Amino acid sequence: MERADIKHLLAFLAVARERSFTRAAAKLGMSQSALSHTIRGLEARMGMRLLTRTTRSVAPTEAGERLLRSVGPHFEEIESELAALTEFRDKPAGTIRITAVEHAAETLIWPALRKLLGKYPDINLEIILDYGLTDIVAERFHAGVRLGEQVAPGMVAVRIGPDIQMTVVAAPSYLAEHPAPKTPRDVVNHRCIVLRLPTYGGLYTWPFRKGRSEFNVKAEGHLVFNTVPQMLQAALDGFGLAYLPEDVVRPHIASGRLQWVLEDWSPVFQGYHLYFPKRRQTSAAFKLVIDALRFESGKKAGRTSGR
Repeated sequence: MERADIKHLLAFLAVARERSFTRAAAKLGMSQSALSHTIRGLEARMGMRLLTRTTRSVAPTEAGERLLRSVGPHFEEIESELAALTEFRDKPAGTIRITAVEHAAETLIWPALRKLLGKYPDINLEIILDYGLTDIVAERFHAGVRLGEQVAPGMVAVRIGPDIQMTVVAAPSYLAEHPAPKTPRDVVNHRCIVLRLPTYGGLYTWPFRKGRSEFNVKAEGHLVFNTVPQMLQAALDGFGLAYLPEDVVRPHIASGRLQWVLEDWSPVFQGYHLYFPKRRQTSAAFKLVIDALRFESGKKAGRTSGR
C-alpha cells in the first residue's frame, strides 16, 4: 500500500472527531462532496472501511478508532509545536480555542481578553459556550474554564475569578402567591426554573450548604433552559424559583425585582479556573491569554450578567 497522503489523514481525523461530514467540511474549508471523495480514496488505499456512515451519524469503525488514537496525538503534537514557534515572531500570533460556561465568558473571559486582542491583533480567539464537561484534549481546545471543583485531576489549573456564591431567587409577584421556602426541602413544593446539562441530559441539582450541613435538592423543572439569561428572565417574570450566581441577580435584588430566599443556605464555590493539560506546549499567544485571565486578589472583576 502506498503511504497515505497527509491531507487524507487530516480529512479522516476531522470527520472522526466531529462525527459529521458537514462540520468537518466546514472546519477544513472544503465541500462535503470533496471530503467524502477524499475519505473514500483513503479507505480504498488502505483496503478497509474507516468510518461507518448512516443517514444520521458518522462514527469510526474499530480500525478507524485505532487510527484515530494512534495517529491523532502525533498531529496534535505537530500543531502544538508549530504554534509554539510563534514565539520567534515579532508579535505573538495564532488561534486560541477555549470552552467555557456562559457566565464565565461574559463576566471574566471577554472583559479581560478584549483588551488583549486590541493590543495583539494577530491573536485569534474562539470561545465555545458549553455547560457540559468537555474533553478539551479530544475536542482540541487549548483550555477550558470551569469552577475549581469541576477541574479534572492532572490538569494545570489557573484561577481566573473570585469565589462564587449561588442564590435561590424569585420575583415578589411569585412569592406573593407562593410563600417563600423556609428550608431547602421546601423547594420541591415550588415551581422551579432549572438548567439542563448537556453532558448526560439531566437537570442541574441544586446544592445547599449551611455550616457543616449540606445536601442537594432535585428541583422540579416547571421551566427548563440551557442558558442562564433565559432562567434569569423567567425568574424576573415571576414564573418560579431560580438558582443563579449571586453576581447575576445582585442588581435585580437591589432594585427589588427579585428577592433572595434561603439566603443562609447559599453555598460558596471555588471561582472559575482556566485549565489545560500539563504536557501541552504553550505558545506565546497562549501565555498572554493565561496572564490576562489570571486572578489577583483585589483585581476588579468584569461586569455582571445582570441586565
